[in-house]
Amino acid sequence: MSSKSSPEPTQANASRRGFLTSTALVGAAATLPIARSAHAQGSDTIRLGLIGCGGRGTGAAEQALDTNSDSNRVKLTAMTDPFKFRADQALKQLKKTHEKHVDPKVIVGVDGYKELLASDVDMVILTSPPGFRPLHFEAAVKAGKHVFMEKPVATDAPGVRRVLEANKIAKEKNLVVQVGLQRRHQSDYKATIKMLQEGAIGDIILARAYWNGDGVWTRNRQPDQTEVEYQLNNWYYFNWLSGDHITEQHIHNLDVINWLMNDHPVEAQGQGGRQVRTGEDSGQIFDHHAVEFTYRNGTKMLSQCRHIPGCWNAVSEFAHGSNGWCDISGGKIYNKKNEIVWRAPAGENGWAQEHVDMFAAIRKGEIPNEGDYGATSTMTSIMGRMATYTGKMLSWDQCINSKVALANFDAIDSFDDEAPIEPGPDGKYWIPVPGQDPELVV
Repeated sequence: MSSKSSPEPTQANASRRGFLTSTALVGAAATLPIARSAHAQGSDTIRLGLIGCGGRGTGAAEQALDTNSDSNRVKLTAMTDPFKFRADQALKQLKKTHEKHVDPKVIVGVDGYKELLASDVDMVILTSPPGFRPLHFEAAVKAGKHVFMEKPVATDAPGVRRVLEANKIAKEKNLVVQVGLQRRHQSDYKATIKMLQEGAIGDIILARAYWNGDGVWTRNRQPDQTEVEYQLNNWYYFNWLSGDHITEQHIHNLDVINWLMNDHPVEAQGQGGRQVRTGEDSGQIFDHHAVEFTYRNGTKMLSQCRHIPGCWNAVSEFAHGSNGWCDISGGKIYNKKNEIVWRAPAGENGWAQEHVDMFAAIRKGEIPNEGDYGATSTMTSIMGRMATYTGKMLSWDQCINSKVALANFDAIDSFDDEAPIEPGPDGKYWIPVPGQDPELVV
């Protein structure tokens, strides 16, 4: 699939071509017999499966199990992860906090999701590295399972389209699909967005969105690891797995502005690069992105995300209108004199509330589906990455229809498979250079 990268131009180009491996767009999932699904009403226990046992997966499973009550019973009956140590850690933590409701079959392997989906679980939590989300989501829908999947739901445009196609089948099968964009479940955010959409600051002229922080963990290469094993363990730093931090984290802020605008951007241009991510453990991702998005009505969104210690940090969203402005994340509306004229009520823990809302809907016989806006906000973040990687002004249609696939996820079943990108002789990976790689989009 990919050749080794190198500072030499010809080898670097070969690595780029490997990185840009294109795969055919997956069509609509075949309709299969639906496995036993959770009862919409009544007191039957909902059997839960966890696919991806890292920190977010463990947390999501805990939050789902926290909803247990006399009228809502949830039990973890299966879990899988490529790494045994990670599955063991998750199981230990979940038994510690929810022992009565945790008795899973533990499956280890990159392809462990297949065995889990063949079991009698009613609902699955999808929290593997995001690049695998389209594959796992499509498989879960084919198996007739309700789905909670973390954001982002893909790392490239073919993956987004695959999710959208699978979500059509999910709707036909009346399957719950919830996406971990938890701000949409917090009462403070909901009240603030409602005020803005009702005209509290007049016409929206400008929005701003930030995820600026110090960065995240790194995991050193071990002597006996294969390349796929190393990249899966250090997944945040590889575009095919995380989508870069603009997609993996900043999606939350971009989603808030899409929610406010009830739309997605139609154009984007930006810049980014690597100032501090220069070592062998830095993979491929940038450490800063700045993007100007334009919405259909002409409203601009200025977007920043940065992973550089010692800088100004902020995780927040703002809107500016003809009659004032709003600190959306702070739940405060200001008039033109910068006086606070409205405050949102205190909000819940969004990570917990999204599970409360989901199970409450299931028990009432409702079928919530967040797949489309989860895919749209994911694509917004990918569009931003395309803009910073290429340095080009890009349209939404150009990006959503891109055939550039970062990996053939269906072909990766074990640690021994070929990695979509390999390090060069210096131990470093090919990095996009703005202005030099327009093929990153078309």
